[in-house]
Amino acid sequence: MKKIAILHGPNLNRLGKREPAVYGTATLKELEKLIRAEARRLGVGVVFFQSNHEGALIDRIHALADRGIAGYIVNFGAYTHTSIALHDALKSVAPLPAIEVHISDIKKRERFRRHSYTAAACIGMISGKGFPGYLDALRQLAAL
Repeated sequence: MKKIAILHGPNLNRLGKREPAVYGTATLKELEKLIRAEARRLGVGVVFFQSNHEGALIDRIHALADRGIAGYIVNFGAYTHTSIALHDALKSVAPLPAIEVHISDIKKRERFRRHSYTAAACIGMISGKGFPGYLDALRQLAAL
């Protein structure tokens, strides 16, 4: 069975509590339940990882590649806008595909959030579609 990794970066563990006007009131656990249901429908497996630490995310990208993961859905939170290291980690596991997802529309946020360093290492980015953006990314990776 094809397995897809969903990696969540800093502060995504605070979904449901953090800025509900921007991110909504649903929790990370609820998001993962939604993704699991769609994965079952698509016949793919999923693994989840969340960390507030950049190095832990890099280590997980490498480890999952070595364990036969088929691709990544990534929401690196604020690291999206600052981390060349996460960009390089995704490049280091190429040709495994990654799709970057953002719950909010980063192009309509503060100026410093409008550029993604990590998107250049991905085959696509979905921004501003809320939780359904993750399902779109899952469908795209499942179809590859």
